[in-house]
Amino acid sequence: MYMGPSDCSPLFRVSNFHDKSQAPKSYRTVLHCDANSFFASCETALHPEYALVPMAVCGSVEDRHGIVLAKNELAKKYNIKTAETVWAAKKKCPNLLIVRPTYQLYSEMSRRMNDIFYQYTDLVEPFGVDESWLDVSGSVRLFGNGKRIADAIRERILNELGITVSVGVSFNKVFAKLGSDLKKPNATSVIPPERFASIVWPLPVTDLLFVGSSTAKTLERIGVHTIGDLACCDEAALSEVLGKNGLMLKEFALGHDYAEVTVKGYEPEPKSVSNGMTFRHNLENLQDISFAVTYLSMSVAERLRKHSLCCKNVAVTVRTPDMKSVNRSAMLSHPTCLYSEISKAALYLVRENTNPESEIYSVTVHAEKLTRENEFLYQQQLFTEPWEDKYKKLHSLESAVDAIRLRYGREAIGIASALNNRLI
Repeated sequence: MYMGPSDCSPLFRVSNFHDKSQAPKSYRTVLHCDANSFFASCETALHPEYALVPMAVCGSVEDRHGIVLAKNELAKKYNIKTAETVWAAKKKCPNLLIVRPTYQLYSEMSRRMNDIFYQYTDLVEPFGVDESWLDVSGSVRLFGNGKRIADAIRERILNELGITVSVGVSFNKVFAKLGSDLKKPNATSVIPPERFASIVWPLPVTDLLFVGSSTAKTLERIGVHTIGDLACCDEAALSEVLGKNGLMLKEFALGHDYAEVTVKGYEPEPKSVSNGMTFRHNLENLQDISFAVTYLSMSVAERLRKHSLCCKNVAVTVRTPDMKSVNRSAMLSHPTCLYSEISKAALYLVRENTNPESEIYSVTVHAEKLTRENEFLYQQQLFTEPWEDKYKKLHSLESAVDAIRLRYGREAIGIASALNNRLI
């Protein structure tokens, strides 16, 4: 554990960025723009009166999603936390104004915010609806240094959209993300390469990207409490408790993050595809279960086809009202990207591994052991398997549905059982 001066100066020798033989010739300029209390800010931009009272955007209690999604600055003074229940929030602040989420508004504001980003660089990587990374290395000669660009973006978003953002400016994505959390709301924080340790290393290790509460507890057991502790921690000890992830986190703490800002539209090929949902009501009978599994399987199959992938394995996760989970999987007779086949396998797993008299709180359908679709599909063979002709016809049908939705929207076509269904 590091117990030295608060500026962490003795630890500078740990970082390769202070070894001239290993330092890069030039550094990137990366911004991370994070909208402050995004949902609440969007609602307040539309309804300025919300700024005068404690307000929180919350999911519907009736829909069993009654948690705080975002809150304004006045609500924060009551120590209201994101993801706590509406009941708990109202107990802290009885006069808290509850606002239902307007997701179409948030999508539009996100789009307009990213449109502003694109006026400074074409290297924009959204990280959720309310934050994005920008690589402005090629723009500094035109717009000024990273801080100047960040300040200009903050001013434009405030004037044009009526919301505020906090921006982190650094030489990599991890520290830019960390920087956007240093000062809120409506602030710019710079973490330069020549003195990043004095800024970053005294901070709690939970401030580092990918260090959640579970990882933090594991690190605490070996004496790692700050990012500086992580930077100088013994690699063998890290590897023992966290494996390769521990070594990766140490590299991040040392500033060794070389990941590029991934342009919008690029999607890495998934290793598995899943879709889960907590429905408005518990699944009480076979009809409910059948609908839920089919509804989820359609989304899974559509994503598989989007990436030209098929799955060899189907798995389900079933959660009961008492929050106990059952996980089961099964191999398929052939790879598939059809929802009709995925849902059939998933439904069998649910029925065989749950009590038919017990209600189900939520279901997740997983497509696993993925393979490229063209590795087996439509191969020219003298003799075809009995399932192949039927598979080709169903594949054409489901692909046609994909094309209709792509052109006219997801609501243009769907399963009849979804109409006015009490579960969604």
